[in-house]
Amino acid sequence: MLLTRGLNSLLPHVLRRVIRCNRLSISNTSGMAEGYKQANVVILHKSLANDFEKFCRANDGPLPLLYRSQPGDWKCPSLSSDSDIRTDCLQYRIYEHGACTGSLKSLKEYSEQLKDMVTFYLGCSFSFEKAVKHAGIPIRNLEQKCNVSMYKTAVPCYSVSPFCCNLVVTMRPIPESKLNAAVQATSELKEAHGAPIHIGDPGLLGIQDLSKPDYGDPVHLQPGDIPVFWACGVTAVEAVINCKAPLAFTHSPGCMFITDLKNDNVGSLRGGPQVHCISQDPLHFSIVSAEAAQKIKTLETLIGVDPGERGIIHLQRQDELLKACLAISHARSVLITTGFPTHFTYEPPEENDGPPGALAIAAILQALEKEVAIVTDQRAMDLNKKIVEEAVQLGILKKPIPLLSYQRESADSALMFLCDNGNPGRPRFDHLIAIERAGMAADGNYYNARKVNIKHLVDPIDELFLAAQTIPGVTTTGVGDGGNELGMGKVKDAVKKHIKNGDVIACDVEADFTVVAGVSNWGGYAIACALYILRTCETHDRYLRRAVGFPRLSKREGWLSALPSVSKEEKLLKTLVRHGVRSGKTASLEMEVDGLPFYDTHSLMIEKLL
Repeated sequence: MLLTRGLNSLLPHVLRRVIRCNRLSISNTSGMAEGYKQANVVILHKSLANDFEKFCRANDGPLPLLYRSQPGDWKCPSLSSDSDIRTDCLQYRIYEHGACTGSLKSLKEYSEQLKDMVTFYLGCSFSFEKAVKHAGIPIRNLEQKCNVSMYKTAVPCYSVSPFCCNLVVTMRPIPESKLNAAVQATSELKEAHGAPIHIGDPGLLGIQDLSKPDYGDPVHLQPGDIPVFWACGVTAVEAVINCKAPLAFTHSPGCMFITDLKNDNVGSLRGGPQVHCISQDPLHFSIVSAEAAQKIKTLETLIGVDPGERGIIHLQRQDELLKACLAISHARSVLITTGFPTHFTYEPPEENDGPPGALAIAAILQALEKEVAIVTDQRAMDLNKKIVEEAVQLGILKKPIPLLSYQRESADSALMFLCDNGNPGRPRFDHLIAIERAGMAADGNYYNARKVNIKHLVDPIDELFLAAQTIPGVTTTGVGDGGNELGMGKVKDAVKKHIKNGDVIACDVEADFTVVAGVSNWGGYAIACALYILRTCETHDRYLRRAVGFPRLSKREGWLSALPSVSKEEKLLKTLVRHGVRSGKTASLEMEVDGLPFYDTHSLMIEKLL
């Protein structure tokens, strides 16, 4: 038997010859023939071949098709010069009617049956190991001298009858400081599964225990490591099992076919995809292209101007808009709250900064087919119902949004409101957004910018944001322009130091992400635009759909039409004025928000953002 030392430097045709002679005492091909592509192998009856190819094309993250043979052809000339698929994998598995009935070192005894069978060669993540090492990233399974860990997930692949199964993934522990490097090193290697499809808590993929892989070996995380998951070609094995074909063969997981093809891209990309943490509990990172991230940074800069000269520059935190929108992009169901009754001597006391921004966010969420609801003060329900109805008539919303109110009736009221039967494991909403919503100060009161206590007009919706901090998987965003809005507790020290009356009015309740804008409505418009940018970003779209199925870019026109426009916002502001909703700073019933004219100020901002 040959020793394994030095196998990483042997040429593929030499390794295949050694494997063919059954002279290796190893259990997998990880680390072998560094820099050369390795392949998963699936051998099916020719009657199933066309449908299996369609299945691969529909799920090209886990199943990047390198080559499809003719029936009975044991060679693959575009991948290797002298191969024989009957003998050139370390080990094979045989499946009969969906059951694995054995492992084999050679398929020569099935040569007669193979004459009517087609071989598929599918890309493998072993192919990117050299690129990962080149980026200075440790490969833990090689350090631990074992196979990679492979897991079945709860993520369904795109089905093409008779092939249907859930995605299988590999997991590689990556130091947190190397996450960007790992994504950039692999993202362009499409034939080796490309960028990861999930970074963080395995439970979000339906994986319960990393110590118990479904295939391969357990690979242990070192301190500071994050579990990173790539789509895996063993997905094809699950498809074969579910297909229940009378006879099929695959490679044994980890025992790949080694090709003569080199990986072209082995360096990390400057300006490649970026990784951002969007949740600590459960730990969850997202991916976005550098181009999309830069566009969203530009939006953040645009809305960060300070026309009221309040000193908001001191409240701004870099990349909060990007991180907030990445979290919202992953959410299934979003709860929005707005309403700042600053004009306590008028009826209604609401100001017109907040509702337009809230509806702009709601409109894009509807277009993205997410569930969305609004929670507001009980006393303002009739007003908000009229505003929502007219927003539908104006074409701002596709359909009415459920309007909810919240009252504290017991210690667990907030938990009961946010979760089915108060069960933190079953939240109704994944993300909460407060935009220009009166926020509770440290003394339990609610103040407008002039230090007037308006607590008697405000329902305790802050409690929902406080409760969300205790519910795994629920994240929050606060949008504000003065520091007294719900969610601004994250920057309360800066509010107290730099904002007029900040020592009294500063909101004490934090959100996970704080979007600070010159006018809060601008923050809402920017969130809508950023969500559009993310959904049209191919890198982020692939990550959202776990690299299975097809890009959703065909719906781009619908998303675009949901964005705010000068025309829509002009009509909405006229509606608010007609209902007596006043400008925040001046209490004027004119076409202005926060004392700034709609024309040439707000209209210009909308145009810039678009």
